[in-house]
Amino acid sequence: MEKDRRNFLKKASAAGIGLSLSPSIAFSKKKKKKNKALIGLIGVGARGRSHLKLLLNRSDVEIISVCDIDPEAIEKSKKMIREAGKKMPEFYTAHEHSYQEMLKKEKLEGVIISTPWRWHVPMSVDAMKCGVYAGVEVSAAMNMKECWDLVDTYEATKVPCMILENVCYRRDVMAVLNMVRQNLFGELVHFRGGYCHDLRSVKFNNGKQYYGGGVEFGEKAYSEAKWRTKYSLMREADIYPTHGLGPLAMYANINRGNRFKSLVSIASKGVGLHDYILNHPKGGINHPNASKEFKLGDVITSIITCENGETILLTHDTNLVRPYSLDFRVQGTRGIWEVDADKIHLAGKTKDHHWDKASETWLKEYDHPLWKKYEKDATGAGHGGMDFFVIHAFVEAVKNKTEPPLDVYDAAAWSAITPLSEASIQLGGEPQTFPDFTRGKWMHRSPIYQQPTDNILL
Repeated sequence: MEKDRRNFLKKASAAGIGLSLSPSIAFSKKKKKKNKALIGLIGVGARGRSHLKLLLNRSDVEIISVCDIDPEAIEKSKKMIREAGKKMPEFYTAHEHSYQEMLKKEKLEGVIISTPWRWHVPMSVDAMKCGVYAGVEVSAAMNMKECWDLVDTYEATKVPCMILENVCYRRDVMAVLNMVRQNLFGELVHFRGGYCHDLRSVKFNNGKQYYGGGVEFGEKAYSEAKWRTKYSLMREADIYPTHGLGPLAMYANINRGNRFKSLVSIASKGVGLHDYILNHPKGGINHPNASKEFKLGDVITSIITCENGETILLTHDTNLVRPYSLDFRVQGTRGIWEVDADKIHLAGKTKDHHWDKASETWLKEYDHPLWKKYEKDATGAGHGGMDFFVIHAFVEAVKNKTEPPLDVYDAAAWSAITPLSEASIQLGGEPQTFPDFTRGKWMHRSPIYQQPTDNILL
């Protein structure tokens, strides 16, 4: 019976039956092109300015307004705009809620939100209520109420919200998606991913002088270290799940014929930041931060079960010494890919019980059509070019008044890992049930990029 149910869901998903607009259908239709998208930016720190740079390179975008309360960020943004030879937008800088005035006053069609996490949902909700497409950086929400606020506002206003998860557009990720869609891995069974990145050595700013590495945080810090490290003090949860999870959710068709069903999480002890502060030349036992007690476990491990029977192993690991990794694995009945080892095995296509080097063979052969089409445009864009694609997808959705490929239901489901993992850890690894943010629509929605040629208009 369980197998029959899964087969029905797969057939229903593939057929595209249902009530809601599918992004893959929306983008594959020819639409009357709009000349320019009228875009604003809320937050032009380091991440926001990387988006600003990409927008300034586009002839189909007019930057209407910019909001930030940091004078240095504003001045750097003005310099970028002048050097690009573009018209200077309106600036909103008076206070933390100046963005609301901007949303109400300016004739915006879309806004890109690159602010500290606690502002993501209030700003996205206010944008949707003002009829402005919201493009929100990751993670989109930090608690369950915020997840529902995003969904409920979208469903009340019908104004889209896109989670700007750039890793979904990484070249190897998209190539593997192309292989998944062509069934090279067979029926998918298990996935692995995570955010494994030693963030402790981020530099901090005192006027023009940088000092302290990860020893300083809070008011003395520079850029995101002003606020991000505080989460290691306050919460024991996977506080940054979407880089590792977003691509896997695409592969598994989450919210589109499949859904997250339950989660269990455990946490290791949290000693990495304390050790770093004690042993850093700018730190030591007498440093004020050496007495801080960090609540966040150094390694948070979560296991997610899906409605169609797949499992996902997800890791958060940012406070220990280690090289960067998103730790991807895709495993099915006919093949397996592991990103860090750059290896792949496909039944009947690679030598029995041997690995092929993925990047030298299969990832090139199955390079996604989007990358083939826009490789030159993506050259020089942040994070190996994938930043171009996520901004491109948002701008095209705004221009064509279509649903974005990574939508509000994705934003809610992926972000819900944080509160659910926190609850599970507090209860000693007790399973937590995922809400159905789609309210049943997942059974009828079609997968994004279902065919290699889908969304080619992006």
